[in-house]
Amino acid sequence: MTNYNLVFVTERSQRHQKTALAAAPECLNVQMLVNSDRNELIESLAEADYLISERVGEIDASLIQAAPKLKLIQRLGSLTYDIDLNVAKQEGIEVCYLPIESVINVAEHLVLQMLALGKRVVEAQQVINTKIYDSRKSSQTTADIFAYNWSGMKNLQRLTGRTVGILGFGQIGAELSSRLRGWNCKILYNKRRPLPEDVEKMLGITYAEREDLTAQSDYICNLLPYNKSTHLSLNATFFEQMKQGAYFISCGAGSVMDFDALAHKLESGWLAGVAVDSFDIEPPNSSHPLISLITKNHNVFFTPHIAAGNTQDPVEKRKQDYHNILNHIYNLPRNYIVIKGTRNK
Repeated sequence: MTNYNLVFVTERSQRHQKTALAAAPECLNVQMLVNSDRNELIESLAEADYLISERVGEIDASLIQAAPKLKLIQRLGSLTYDIDLNVAKQEGIEVCYLPIESVINVAEHLVLQMLALGKRVVEAQQVINTKIYDSRKSSQTTADIFAYNWSGMKNLQRLTGRTVGILGFGQIGAELSSRLRGWNCKILYNKRRPLPEDVEKMLGITYAEREDLTAQSDYICNLLPYNKSTHLSLNATFFEQMKQGAYFISCGAGSVMDFDALAHKLESGWLAGVAVDSFDIEPPNSSHPLISLITKNHNVFFTPHIAAGNTQDPVEKRKQDYHNILNHIYNLPRNYIVIKGTRNK
């Protein structure tokens, strides 16, 4: 069996690295580069047949030209703006991308969270579940006879036209912004390195400093990853800066949030609602500052860390990362081709 050299570039944690390596087919000699510097990457690309770039990372002309044997670049995720496609085409290198199923699932879940808070879904369900309407007089409904909002619910809000702020904009943020486009939302984002203007225009988003984003957003979506710099970065000061009546939504890392401070701003009435999928302690117990608010009729929507979708063997799931490379080796059709390459095997 012929073996091929693959460079796998990632910024993700060891847990994700190990899973990706375990999923690699035997015909690939995988070199995993984590937060690598440019010189290390150039040196590794000298003998590389294939390159996988996980989620982000600039692949410019000099990197591509440093890889004389490179046949295909596989981007894990939907964004390819930071790959020099013109040079790749000139060099005969194929470029493909792979939408990440779990990323799309999280984006959908974020929309669910926003709608659940604005429409006060949990409160509405409680009205039905507690059967407080059994003692009320009921009538057969017609075109003219009906009891709209017979439970007297208040503060029902729409999502259309609202300002949505996204903290930690990456692949999930890109998928979320595309799904909000039809809602005519104004989308602000904040990340360490702002995106190029043409990418912002393509995605329909606007960069904002964190203070501006928090002050303007009707919905704030936390997608921050966990590291030393983000630990408890969403603290009392952050929540105090949010506009009164805003909603806070999180599918980001749990430990970036000060949950005591978040619970206080919700309980005080400053925030109109909170939706969280991942917590600082999992599973959270009944004494957790947010969980304890469930019984106090606050507008909350909590889910047990399920935003990424169905649970399955993570190694089996990550085998799809390599499908296009295997298809290239065996001359089979590739998926999500951006540039069709002509470089020989």
